[in-house]
Amino acid sequence: MGSRAVSHQLSSGLLVSGRPEQLKEKQPTMSSRAVPYTGGDVKKSGDLGKMFDIAVVDRSSTSGGLSNSNPNSKQQSLFSQPPRSSSSSQPNSGSIRSGSNSGPIRKSSGPLPLQPTGLITSGPRRSGQLGQAEQTSVVSGKSVYGPAMTNLREGVKYGFRVSKAMVWVVMVVVAMGLLVGAFLMVAIKKVLVLGAVGAVVVPMGLGLAWNCIWGRKGLLGFIRKYPDAELRGAVDGQYVKVTGVVTCGSIPLESSYQKVARCVYVSTELYEYKGWGGKSSNPEHRCFSWLCSYSENYVADFYISDFQSGLRALVKAGYGAKVAPFVEPATVVDITKENKDLSPSFLSWLAERKLSSDDRVMRLKEGYIKEGSTVSVMGVVQRHDNVLMIVPPSEPISTRCQWIRCLLPMYVEGLILTCDDNQNADVVPV
Repeated sequence: MGSRAVSHQLSSGLLVSGRPEQLKEKQPTMSSRAVPYTGGDVKKSGDLGKMFDIAVVDRSSTSGGLSNSNPNSKQQSLFSQPPRSSSSSQPNSGSIRSGSNSGPIRKSSGPLPLQPTGLITSGPRRSGQLGQAEQTSVVSGKSVYGPAMTNLREGVKYGFRVSKAMVWVVMVVVAMGLLVGAFLMVAIKKVLVLGAVGAVVVPMGLGLAWNCIWGRKGLLGFIRKYPDAELRGAVDGQYVKVTGVVTCGSIPLESSYQKVARCVYVSTELYEYKGWGGKSSNPEHRCFSWLCSYSENYVADFYISDFQSGLRALVKAGYGAKVAPFVEPATVVDITKENKDLSPSFLSWLAERKLSSDDRVMRLKEGYIKEGSTVSVMGVVQRHDNVLMIVPPSEPISTRCQWIRCLLPMYVEGLILTCDDNQNADVVPV
């Protein structure tokens, strides 16, 4: 059975085979208007400025009143609307490719600052290592450092390297010798026995007093005579002494009173002198002596460039590390009852730290290691991911007996840091 061919007639009267073509709906065309040139100014870009909570200046109010027939008047009035605050109801806060939010939209407390380059940033610029938690802040004129610094409140820990058992044995022998000598002197009535005991005890007492007086100088002599090592050939875990020029780490320090910038170590100490019946902030202060009543000592991580090999190592002195700095401070202020009012900067320094400024004889000493100074560091070499570091030793370091100077062995804890440069002298520019 044959099928009938389908045909239709055109508007011209011509018959053609096939079904008539259905007319498709015409897609709506989007009209585009010329976008004004902003010249890189976000404040002129309208919606982009409102996305970042940047206030847009209404130019229609400052241009002397534009006519309503201006085709851009509607656009300017739209731009002059107050910026909308970010809301979590907006579907996307990033680019269109992201598809969904990766987290909540952060609300800003005010207009975001524009950098000189025109880039929009989420906050002020920060210097230092990535992820640094706290930087240096200033509270009422006093520098307050974060956990990246080491506050040396307890000072340098050093002393005699003698076991407690040996000390007790010597004390028992001396006590027994004195008792036996006194008994024989009473029984035999001869002073010769007590003289023999005194000939043994007196030199021991003099030797102990000698070590107490000259122990620190003997320790410094041991540090100066310790040979310098070359970092290129140092192995992991080796105790070395490195001498070279220092540079600041992520956070430089500043001296408290003189405001010397870019330091790796700063120390400020306030001393008081108590005469006969004088005043003192410490009730334990003895008469006719000087006593440190206030101190600020800070040290941070820094770099040292070895003189011998030229290699650069990171010295881990911050974050609460044990450090033993041997830096002689210099006297910067000497105050008496007569010249107290002649130094307003010193009085301001005392007021910032809530220290008393009564009629006292005071002396302010300040020491620091500035960037570019020549420094000697004694510590343990540690290599981690091609980074050469010098870290504090796990055990105290002993100086051994110095027989020529009649000095007993002494110990010192932590990194040893010495600087022989004069603080008023020029340092190596870095």
